[in-house]
This record gives sequence, structure tokens and C-alpha cells, in this order.
Amino acid sequence: MMRRPRPRKRAILPEDTPSDAEDDIAEDPEKGPLRRCIVTRESFPRETMLRFVVGPEQQIVPDLSARLPGRGMWLSARADVLERAVSRGAFAKAARSAVHVPPDLSVRIEDGLRRRVRDQIGLARRAGQAVAGWAAVKEWLLAGRVGLLVEAANGSPAERDRLLGRRDVPMITPLTSAELGVVFGRDQAVHVAVASGRLAGSIQTESSRLAGFAGSTMEPDRV
Repeated sequence: MMRRPRPRKRAILPEDTPSDAEDDIAEDPEKGPLRRCIVTRESFPRETMLRFVVGPEQQIVPDLSARLPGRGMWLSARADVLERAVSRGAFAKAARSAVHVPPDLSVRIEDGLRRRVRDQIGLARRAGQAVAGWAAVKEWLLAGRVGLLVEAANGSPAERDRLLGRRDVPMITPLTSAELGVVFGRDQAVHVAVASGRLAGSIQTESSRLAGFAGSTMEPDRV
């Protein structure tokens, strides 16, 4: 009686082994890569969310650029979602181990997001794609060059309306006049215009994360 040959074991290839890649990765034809919030279980484009990793001494570290190594844990960019993640132990569950959440985590996130918005506006300024000041912004508006209007959060709403008029231009108010002033090397900057293009989109995305998390305002009727 002939014995049936035993099935050969399939070799375990590198792609078969567990990796540090995030769970719940999906792809939307229009929005691109999506990530699922570990609290709400809703999926959104990754650039609109907040990523966290477990750092040294099991401490939760915000990875705002989404580049740090390790398994990523994603949250919707909202302060109330972060509070729920902490109170429910969502980070420990997602990491499958005990973790330490710094007491100033929310402050670190807000400071980091503000810095990223400033950096993006600064990059646009150095590239000649952003100007500040009433006269310069008005000139760009008349020429149709403005893809995004960045107004100081502590500026006058009436003055904003007078500057913009009936033009259908996206407007955000993520930073104070002093913060915008730092970007342009002056004490204050109330009105900033950014040319249409990739940088304007990046500034708007970063500002949206800051708005959802820190409570800054955006103008949905003009976005």
C-alpha cells in the first residue's frame, strides 16, 4: 500500500509575519488611506487624525507627523475623544500592554499642532506663496491669487468681512495675531493670504486638526 505524500509545509515569508503596521487600514478611492479611531471606531483620512505610539518607558507619545516607528494608535482630532481614550484605557487596550499617559498630553498635542500650522505658513512665506498685511492681501484677492485666507483668531470679524467681501475664498482662524506675526518677522499679523496649491491644502488640513482639538474656529460657510 502506497503512502500518500505528506503536504509540504509552506515556508513563512517575511510578508506573513506580524509587523508594526497599523490595524484597521483601509483605502478610499477619493480620500486615500483611512485609519480607524480607537475610541469612536469611525474611519477618516489619516492626515486628519492624530497618531500615537508607545515610546520609552511605555509612555504614550503623540506622533503628529505620523512617521515614528511602532504600532500606531489613531484618534479623531478632538479633545473630547482624547479624554475618552484616557478615561477608558483605550491606549492600553490598543497597545495590548500597560502604558503611561503623560498628564500634560493634551498640552503637548495642542502645542505641537500650533507649531505645525506655523511651520506650514512659514514654508509658504519662504516659497513666495504667502503674504501678510491688509494691502498685500487685498492685492492678491483682487488678482485672484488667494487659495486660503488665514485670519488672526483675535482679529475683528467686521474687518475680515470688509476685506473678503463676497469672494468665495476659504478662511481659517487657527492662530493669534502674535503667532502669525512671528512667522512674518513682525510683532503682529492679522491678515495672511496663501496662494492656491498644495501648501494651502496642508495649512488647511493642519488647522482643521488644531480646530477640532483645541477649539480654534474655522469658517465652514467659506470652506
